[in-house]
Formats: sequence, C-alpha cells, structure tokens
Amino acid sequence: MRRPTAFLLLLLSPLAFLSPALAEEKFTANWPQWRGPEADGNAPAAAPPTEWSETKNVRWKVKIPGSGTSTPIIWGDKIFITTAVPTPKKVSLVPGEGGKPENPNPTSSPAPVLVSTGEPAPPAAPPAAETPPAAQPNPPREGRRGGGGSRGPGGGGRGPGGGGGTPESPYQFQILCLDRSTGRTLWQQTPTEEQPHEGHHQDHGFASHSPITDGTHVYAYFGSRGLHCYDLEGKKIWSKTFGKMRTRNAFGEGSSPLLTGDFIIVNWDHEGEDFIAALDKKTGEERWRKNRDEPTTWATPLAVDFNGKTQVVVSATNRIRSYDLTTGDQIWECGGMTANVIPSPVTADGIVYAISGFRGNAVRAIRLGKTGDLTGTDAIAWSYDTKAPYVPSPLLSEGRLWFHSQNTGIISCLDAKTGNVLIDAQRLENFAGVYASPVAAAGKIYLTGRNGEGIVLRNSGKLEVLATNKLDEKFDASPALAGKDLLLRGHQFLYCLSES
Repeated sequence: MRRPTAFLLLLLSPLAFLSPALAEEKFTANWPQWRGPEADGNAPAAAPPTEWSETKNVRWKVKIPGSGTSTPIIWGDKIFITTAVPTPKKVSLVPGEGGKPENPNPTSSPAPVLVSTGEPAPPAAPPAAETPPAAQPNPPREGRRGGGGSRGPGGGGRGPGGGGGTPESPYQFQILCLDRSTGRTLWQQTPTEEQPHEGHHQDHGFASHSPITDGTHVYAYFGSRGLHCYDLEGKKIWSKTFGKMRTRNAFGEGSSPLLTGDFIIVNWDHEGEDFIAALDKKTGEERWRKNRDEPTTWATPLAVDFNGKTQVVVSATNRIRSYDLTTGDQIWECGGMTANVIPSPVTADGIVYAISGFRGNAVRAIRLGKTGDLTGTDAIAWSYDTKAPYVPSPLLSEGRLWFHSQNTGIISCLDAKTGNVLIDAQRLENFAGVYASPVAAAGKIYLTGRNGEGIVLRNSGKLEVLATNKLDEKFDASPALAGKDLLLRGHQFLYCLSES
C-alpha cells in the first residue's frame, strides 16, 4: 500500500515521538483531508455501519449554520467543517469587486447553533443547494484560457446552468470544531466577513473547499476569501490571501488545498492569470509560485511519492501537470482531459489516474518515471474513454478504480493495473443524481445520492448491493469516515452514523 505523502508531516509534529509505524497508524485512523488519509477515498482503519435511516444507527444529527459542500474532516475526537453564513447587512460596492463591510469583526463568532442531543437547534437562514458547477455552454479549446466560452473572462452570466449574480450582503466565512462523540460545538471562528465579488452556480456555494489538518493545525480555505491557519483549540496562527478568482461563467470556486510535508499547495486556475503556489505551512509565507495556462479548474492537487521525490500532480483541461514539491519545477505533462475538470486524480503503484467527463470522457493511467510531454507515449499505461464522471472524483481501492458516469447512479469499475472493465456502467436502482464522491472501508463501497440515498456495495469486481438506505436530507458533500463513524454533510444537517 502506498504510504500517504502527508505522513511525512507527522515527523515534524508533536506526534514525532511515536515510531514511524505508530505515526502512520495515527494518520490513517483519521480523515484529515479531502478524499481521506491517502487522498483516494479509502479509510483503511474504519468500520462504519452498513445500514442506517433517520431512526437507525444515527449517533447524532446537528444543524450547521449557513451552507457549504466542503467535506468535514476528522482528527481524534474533533471534527472540523467550514461554512458560509449570509448576514442581513447590505453593502453597496462596485459590481464584481466585492470586499469587506465597514468595521467587520472577523475574530468574533456568533452564538453556536449546534446541540449535542442530536436535536436540531433553531433554524438559521435556509442554505441554497450546493455542489460544483454544472454544464457550460461550449467546450474548451487546447491552449486557450477560458475554454472558448461565450461570456468571456469572469463569466457572470445567468440562466440555466450559469452562475448567479453577485450577493448584495456579506457572508461570514466560518470554521467550526465539533465534538466527535456528541456533535456539540467546541469552538467556532470567523476568519473573515466579506461580500463575494461574484455569484455561483445554483447548485454551488461559497464554502466548497475542504479543510485540512496535520494533527497540530487546521487550515480553512475559502479561495478568494483566503487561507487561514488555526491550532486545534481555535487560536488563529496566520492568514494568506491570493486575490479574486474569476471562475468560468461565475460557477464558483471549489479546489481544496494540499498539505504535504512542510508545504501547503494552492492551485489557482480561473479566467485570469493562473498559478500554482507552495506556502510554508507554519508561517503562510510563499515558497514558490509557477504560472499556468488553464481555464477554471475545480480539481484538488495530489501529492505522489516516487523514487525518493514528491511530485504535485494537477489535473486540468489543457494539461495534466506534475511539479517538483521542493522547487515547483515542472516534471512532466500530458494532454487528454475534457472541459470543466472537477474530479481529483488518484495514485497507486507508480501510476497516476486522471479522469474527467464533461463534453467528452477521459480516463488516463499515467506511469511515473519519465519527464517532458508524455502525450501519446508509452507512459500512458491505458486509456478509457466512456462513461466518466463530471463532478464526483474516482475511488481507487484494492486495485480497482470505481467511478460514476456523469452525475448519475451508473457505476463502473476497472482493473487499475490493466484497465480491464470489471463492472461496465451498471445502473443502480433508486439512485439518481450524485455529486458526492464514493468512499471505501471494511470491504465495502459507500455511495451517497443527492436525494438522501445511501447505497453500500461489496468491494469486489462484481456489482453486489449490500444495503440501500435513505435519510430525509439533500446531500452534495462527499462523506468522511473514521473508526465506526460515517459523516454525511447535508444541505442543513451533519449526520454521524455509527453502530456504537
């Protein structure tokens, strides 16, 4: 099994007194980042329930203020989650500029609205449905920023599938820390209060970037609203801003940061000047920055250890690229993705798997070890060009690559080494739309539908449904797993499902 790159950061943390084996065990026992401890959807040490409902195996259920689709993360007895809470204030600013209201109080927190009994607190302002962006009007063209769209840089168009208008009121961008055993709020911080400079797709929102932790600090990222570092008790350490992102058709932002070793990686692909940057995780100081040429991308970077060197791999429309973690120098690149790249890449056994499925289908298995342009070379182990996902990221588990077709309940499974088809685009009953990415634990695959469906499959090369579950919520965020707990973030509630 690939050792997670983020394991290296533990050696520099208070956990360093542990043996390497115990430190790695500590890391894999948690869900510290988007897509889990190894960034591939697996929870190696988890054993969540197979069956649940509103009255079965619900450890607790609490209301989250505001809205968001960021994945909650888990470290020990704490859960961290981000959200964007609208305020009743009205701010008159230049359209498209956004900004902070007069006399904001970003260090204060509103009264907690979560309770530990499992009963919802008094309702906050109802959140909008949240997910990454939907269809765009035109496909991209190779090497063109903006992807050949009809609305030009910054988008801002409205209508079916397009972005919404600029909000008239500021939002409080918050990070919450919850007690894992009860759901009670331990602390709640508002690193910034700002009026967003552009809107978002009707199924998207302003808190879609997942937080990340190394067990010593937690990092809350809000894209154009900055990256903010706290200790695990809620003390702010530093903040860093990057400017205002102009997303395609004002669909909104969503790429999460990558934490590996001493670095935090931020990818900034939009309709303006693109870059990828590495920050010092302790201070927030920029260590390197490299320009890129891509339209808006929502995929999260991936850290890959290969031959003693860590690479940072980013999947995007024009190119999949790999960068040296220490210097930022480009190692290799490869073409072949589609428009609006949202799924994050995964890796195992010296191969990187990149996937996208809007206005085309592309699954690429890329062997590591070579440099330069790998397009059309023998570095491509295999390709698969049908039934790829649009929004959900793939799951790489036990040598098999699982993925949805578009945003539907059609599921495929390939042999990761050979690309041979094991499950060929099979439709799941009573499972329609999906934005959440699949996850795996204890020999099972967990799928979450937008309308509250939860399907559990056996983790094998055959389609075997073990359970079909239902909750009275809407779900677009991806699950988090640790121990006996399965965390599902809905539009209003966070569920902790457990048999204990």
